[in-house]
Amino acid sequence: MIHSWKRALLEGASGVFERGGAKKPEVDEEQVKELHAKIGELAVANDFLSRKLKPWTGK
Repeated sequence: MIHSWKRALLEGASGVFERGGAKKPEVDEEQVKELHAKIGELAVANDFLSRKLKPWTGK
């Protein structure tokens, strides 16, 4: 396993130090939309639960 890591490092190490060689990460727009939807769902659930638990927490 260490040999494969070393080989990968030696093959790709020169690309780390090249100027202007920084690639922009590929963005999967569909996955971003799904994650934003999930964040919205969790925010709504969190808000709902925080309102319902106020009588027991005293805050």
